[in-house]
Amino acid sequence: MIDAHVHLWDPAEREYPWMGPEVGELARRYGLDDLRGALASSGVTATVLVQATGSAEETTALLATAGASDGLISGVVGWADLQDSALPEHLAALRAGPHGALLRGVRHQVEDEPDPAWLERPAVLRGLRAVADAGLTFDVLVRPDQLASAARALAATPGLRAVLDHGGKPPLQGDLDAWWHGVDALAALPGVACKLSGMGTLTGSQASWDAAAPWAAALLRRFGPERCIAGSDWPVCTLTAGHADALAFVRATVAGLPEAEQAAVLGGNAAAFYGVSGGA
Repeated sequence: MIDAHVHLWDPAEREYPWMGPEVGELARRYGLDDLRGALASSGVTATVLVQATGSAEETTALLATAGASDGLISGVVGWADLQDSALPEHLAALRAGPHGALLRGVRHQVEDEPDPAWLERPAVLRGLRAVADAGLTFDVLVRPDQLASAARALAATPGLRAVLDHGGKPPLQGDLDAWWHGVDALAALPGVACKLSGMGTLTGSQASWDAAAPWAAALLRRFGPERCIAGSDWPVCTLTAGHADALAFVRATVAGLPEAEQAAVLGGNAAAFYGVSGGA
């Protein structure tokens, strides 16, 4: 199995603006040994390490950690300034640098941008084209009110392989209309996949895993098993459950599928999307 969404960080090394008092124990260092401990007896053979702050230095550090992981981290989704006119050169330098072959994609924490149409800004669209031209993927981390804009931006960027993180974070205790509309728009784009990740922390309580189950099933129907990817969102998932619980949620979501389709969601799709090894 591939866990296609894990994080490592160290607040003593760099700033993580989202780390407020409400994150509790998350506001500490999580390193490679912590990841190994979390994965013990999990059946996970490889992971994809995803950025957690808008920092080029973090991306360089994540690549170094991946390079020292003995294959446990098979790929890195780093950060890059999508509005930087020199983005193509920056991506080329990253890939030519230490452990640059492990860079598989780019993510920007769009959910923190006040502008609901941030991804449609001309400079950002140029950046997305640069990511596509570099042969890298794009992780889409957005709020529900940004989903429709994300779909338009991706439709305007042919050739960009993208994946929706955390199912677009359905507002389990709010208005689902914008989420439904945006998810349907993204699912209509054949180059867009969806991570069944991070859904058990949407309401900040253990009960949110049960509440999220129908929406995970809905995402599986919308995108199909050929475009859904398993991820734990560790260590964020530990706000409400353990790493094993997060993966059990995904396994339960796909339990009714034929064995080959379950294997695709639990590893094969991540291997193909990110170009990593370790699939089911």
